[in-house]
Amino acid sequence: MTRHFLDLSSAGGDGIAAMIADAIDRKVARQGWPKGRADADAPLAGHTLAMIFEKSSTRTRVSFDMAMRQLGGTTIVMDAGTMQLGRGETVADTARVLSRYVDAIMLRTDEPAKLDEMAAHATVPVINGLTDDSHPCQIMADVMTYEQHRGPIAGKKVVWCGDGNNVCGSFLHAAGQFGFDFTFTGPEPLDPEEKFLLFARDKGSRITIQRDPFTAVEGADLVVTDTWVSMSDEKASARQRHNTLARTMEQEEVPSLDRPVRFVVPRGQRGSVRADTLSDLQHKLDLPFTDDERTRGQEATGVRKGAERSREGDRGGDRGGDRGGDRGGKRGPGGGQRHPAKGRRRR
Repeated sequence: MTRHFLDLSSAGGDGIAAMIADAIDRKVARQGWPKGRADADAPLAGHTLAMIFEKSSTRTRVSFDMAMRQLGGTTIVMDAGTMQLGRGETVADTARVLSRYVDAIMLRTDEPAKLDEMAAHATVPVINGLTDDSHPCQIMADVMTYEQHRGPIAGKKVVWCGDGNNVCGSFLHAAGQFGFDFTFTGPEPLDPEEKFLLFARDKGSRITIQRDPFTAVEGADLVVTDTWVSMSDEKASARQRHNTLARTMEQEEVPSLDRPVRFVVPRGQRGSVRADTLSDLQHKLDLPFTDDERTRGQEATGVRKGAERSREGDRGGDRGGDRGGDRGGKRGPGGGQRHPAKGRRRR
């Protein structure tokens, strides 16, 4: 069976650790090279990745494209609006057709059920480029960057400030898989979904919810925040979430930290005291969370590993599926709907 990369929760811990190690080795080997030059072994020479974007993207689009180029492969970029997928063709039909032409598929979409359907009907590896539920490649890249500059993340304290969105959910998956502790600080209506908290706790990670952000960051090894409002949010829900966060998270002072911090300035907030302070603070610290370094290596490795497994499957080797549970479009624990204020959208 073809193995996919859909979520960190369904990926083996040893496997994702090996991905990061391989990505770091490749990054080191490329130092001083032109960005468009293929790696010495060009493991994906002759292979093509189809990238489907139902949501806008800059960093994910460029990082996946450059990943394939640097691994010797090529890409085909498709927007849903210009495909038959945007005119009523089913995800299953799209998966079957693309599997005849390309070696792997990356999908950036809204409903996780679409990703599951693509994986269920594709005969080539499918990679999660983002859904409303999760963004695993983003977090793999963040873990990779942290470990390059601070060593193993296992046993460290990671603090998430703001909205418990899809990226926060993948961070909780990572907490369980990599063995670090995780503190969420934000207003109660925007808490992460219970299923993400339970996964990390079941894996042995210490998970804390702390309403006061200054208390939350005490002793932190990594502090992360994200955009408050996504471009895909409706105006009413975006305004509600912004106002909810502003009441508890908008501070004219930022805690004095001598630890690595990754701050993403809330979209549209540049110019406020908080946003300017966080943006300036990020540039003063020595963790280079630039997207070329942060995403290229890991997302590329995910594509390469999947393609290798696909070739082994063609030769008769059964590697087993890795699709995780059947989410079926459910949004909350027990199949319930998300809290109306909880947007899981990202970029």
